[in-house]
Amino acid sequence: MADRLALDEVVEFTSGLIRIDTTNRGGGDCRERPAAEYVAGRLAGAGLEPLLLERVPGRTNVVARIAGTDPSADALLVHGHLDVVPAEAADWSVHPFSGEVRDGVVWGRGAVDMKNMDAMILAVVRSWARQGVRPRRDLVIAFTADEEASAEDGSGFLADRHPELFEGCTEGISESGAFTFHDGSGREIYPIAAGERGTGWLKLTARGRAGHGSRVNAENAVTRLAAAVTRIGEHRWPLRITPTVRAALDELAALHGIEAGSADVDTLLEKLGPAARLVEATVRNSANPTMLDAGYKVNVIPGEAVAHVDGRFLPGGEDEFAATLDELTGPDVRWEFAHRERALEAPVDTPLFAKMRAAVTEFAPGAHVVPYCMAGGTDAKQFSRLGITGYGFSPLKLPPGLDYHALFHGVDERVPVAALHFGVRVLDSFLRTA
Repeated sequence: MADRLALDEVVEFTSGLIRIDTTNRGGGDCRERPAAEYVAGRLAGAGLEPLLLERVPGRTNVVARIAGTDPSADALLVHGHLDVVPAEAADWSVHPFSGEVRDGVVWGRGAVDMKNMDAMILAVVRSWARQGVRPRRDLVIAFTADEEASAEDGSGFLADRHPELFEGCTEGISESGAFTFHDGSGREIYPIAAGERGTGWLKLTARGRAGHGSRVNAENAVTRLAAAVTRIGEHRWPLRITPTVRAALDELAALHGIEAGSADVDTLLEKLGPAARLVEATVRNSANPTMLDAGYKVNVIPGEAVAHVDGRFLPGGEDEFAATLDELTGPDVRWEFAHRERALEAPVDTPLFAKMRAAVTEFAPGAHVVPYCMAGGTDAKQFSRLGITGYGFSPLKLPPGLDYHALFHGVDERVPVAALHFGVRVLDSFLRTA
């Protein structure tokens, strides 16, 4: 079991990493190097030999390998990202890069996404070094840059340019899974991610005839774009139930005493109450308009107008997604992928998933562990290029009223110290025998 110092260090490391501002504003505007040096130093202190790797200066990744006791076993990838999304200090109760520990809670940007998991990994590895523990299988530990943007300087760069570092890895774990979800009835549900919707960030371009704002213009680019954006935003995508989502629905229905096959999916979601939040975003593709850019003066009709849309598609749903966008944009608006990454699906009837389930229930008796599909995406997409099957497993035991998903990219992001201690214990137990 993880020692007492590991419980102290996970808090220290979470706070320390938060204090290193690794804000990723996109377009290359980020510098993860100081955080990479921070984690590399602590890995070296555990007797490992971390590699610092960059595609461009300052966008630093860290990779290390821990040899297992069974050389015939496949390796396991354990990864976390070092960058965070922006935070506006004026909106927060504490400064988002203070790493303040107040009343048993660590505050700051990255507290759940995902410097907490980075700190858990470091704390477990260092605890093993003190106790002389080795895992059953090789572990490849990776701390990546650029996850909050395109990942081209992070996991994409590692997968494309340094695949040899991940030799033997068949499975991996990272963020967004094994956290406490309170369904309002006293149950503690722990969803483990076994899938991700694909990413389809879109650029829409409408062209028309430029002219004076006072004149009749049937070829107004802004009007054409606005009509297409409205159609996209109001479109009701059809239900598409993947194996992971079906497994989640079945297990959640069983917890609620509902026959999953006796109701259509929308009706079933209504019956699940608050627990429906775990699956409702992953029963369909989606496309949400997020940015608009047109014109330069109020009395000038521009010849071009541009919009951006955050699109997500389910495993096996990319062709339908593209065909639907062709219909919704119409003949006067062109669309293209500004960024695209594959959807993922991972099996839930595997020994690894069973071990994740067992590790959670060991420290949370009575917990209900269920599979689920993430609405968004992680670095597992890039690592899947290497044949690595990814799961979301960054354990946290959260109190009622603390909404895990609302903390992601939200104001006053924070994590209880007790949740970090739980995470270290669960991660330690799982990784020893995984």
